[in-house]
Amino acid sequence: MNLSTWSIRSPIPSILLFLVLSIAGLYSFHLMKVQSFPDMDVPTVSVSASLPGATPPQLETDVARKLEDSIASVQGLKNLRTTIQDGLVVVMAEFRLEKPVQEAVDEVRSAVQGIRAELPTDLRDPIVRKLNIVGKPILAYSVSSSKMDEGELSWFVDNTLSRRLRGVNGVGSVSRVGGVNREILVELDPVKLEAIGATAAEVSQQLRDVQTDSAGGQADLGQGKQPLRLVARVKNVDELAEVELSLPGGKRFRLGDVATLKDTIAERSSLALLNGNEVVGFEIARAKGAGEVEVGDRVAQALVQLRTEWPDLQITQVFDFVQPAKEEFDASMHMLYEGALLAILVVFLFLRDIRATLISAAALPLSILPAFIGMELMDFSLSAVTLLALSLVIGILVDDAIVEVENIERHISMGKTPFQAAMDAASEIGLAVVATTFALIAVFLPTAFMSGIAGRFFSQFGWTAALAVFASLVVARLLTPMMAAYLMKPHARPQREPFWMAAYLRACNWTLRHRWITLALAGGFFVGSLML
Repeated sequence: MNLSTWSIRSPIPSILLFLVLSIAGLYSFHLMKVQSFPDMDVPTVSVSASLPGATPPQLETDVARKLEDSIASVQGLKNLRTTIQDGLVVVMAEFRLEKPVQEAVDEVRSAVQGIRAELPTDLRDPIVRKLNIVGKPILAYSVSSSKMDEGELSWFVDNTLSRRLRGVNGVGSVSRVGGVNREILVELDPVKLEAIGATAAEVSQQLRDVQTDSAGGQADLGQGKQPLRLVARVKNVDELAEVELSLPGGKRFRLGDVATLKDTIAERSSLALLNGNEVVGFEIARAKGAGEVEVGDRVAQALVQLRTEWPDLQITQVFDFVQPAKEEFDASMHMLYEGALLAILVVFLFLRDIRATLISAAALPLSILPAFIGMELMDFSLSAVTLLALSLVIGILVDDAIVEVENIERHISMGKTPFQAAMDAASEIGLAVVATTFALIAVFLPTAFMSGIAGRFFSQFGWTAALAVFASLVVARLLTPMMAAYLMKPHARPQREPFWMAAYLRACNWTLRHRWITLALAGGFFVGSLML
């Protein structure tokens, strides 16, 4: 079935089809996230194991080597990197890019659990998680208050502000920068400990059990069972001082009798400065799949609400990576508009007909809008990569329409009516238009299947360009001939050749008469290009 002929004879279905596609494309464009660069999943898994108080040599022997040996058996592993600090081991397992991320996480977790019994009993359960490369901060603020000191302000950021901002849609994490951490200092009196026959190790072990919240088994209640929990918590320093500890001989004593307790701040491990002054700040990172612009707007609204509830707060923006994302998006859209206008101008200069130019120019929006539908279904974002793809193919999108319109114009010059000219011209070059379009798709689409990090980065580039080019083929086969059949005017005059056509034809005739010279010049140009 000749789709072009069917569209010319039945224009209503084609018009309704592209009307629906345009509306759906606009809606998809509205739903898409604005990002600087598209999200990428890299199959890299980190394993963190903590053993407070252990030295690096002990951790290397008892923890690091055992973790490495267990992870090394996972299929698809490429590299292992281990970092050891006082009380902490971090193993980074990098897999081949073909490895699914979730599969890598599951296999590493299973490997670690398989040797859990061989690790030290007081080692905290290893944490297995995938590497999040989109977790860099996009916003940072400093906080000050006339009613709270540094400790209270740090607790406010950790407790109230962080919880409020984590509830904002699109926020991945909120981390405090600078400030202090609360610490309960227990200063044991060695003389009093010796007098009652206790040691610091015994006191430390029993204090660890004071802040316990764990499962306590089950209790039989009639016909059913009731789960139990072991809860032993204190709320403040005074309650902690009243805690009774026991000795092996059965003696008991209060912690406050052998120690001095202070509710203070821990030793500083980080410092945040703004214009040379110490500040308490926080950084915000977006979640995977969220756009910087949307997250930035929602965070701004949440901070306005916080300032309303706490008028004494002064929140100052330190850096902002949301604004550059907005500027990149606006610049890419302006480049897209400018490219479309220049393409239409060039079409008019060559066709020299307003109606033919408008029919050809209609292929631009009607090709780009349906492409947004496919981009949204494939979960693409409006990033520098996808907008670059649209900017590069903006001139290609009118190629098929120009070929169709120019051939229809040639048939009209023969004395045919626009309707008959559109029927004959569309059937005449249909195969050539389809072949040309699929040749372009064959050029762009392979970039979506490149290997390595570059392939992950340009996957959206290849698909976006291919979708837009394919949409232009549908427009050229269905809409362009139909519009030409009903909008172009009949005339029987021969089409005037442009002023430069005579010079071009003379050059073509010379190359045909001097084939060997032409081949030699072309070969020399090719070799010279390689040498340069």
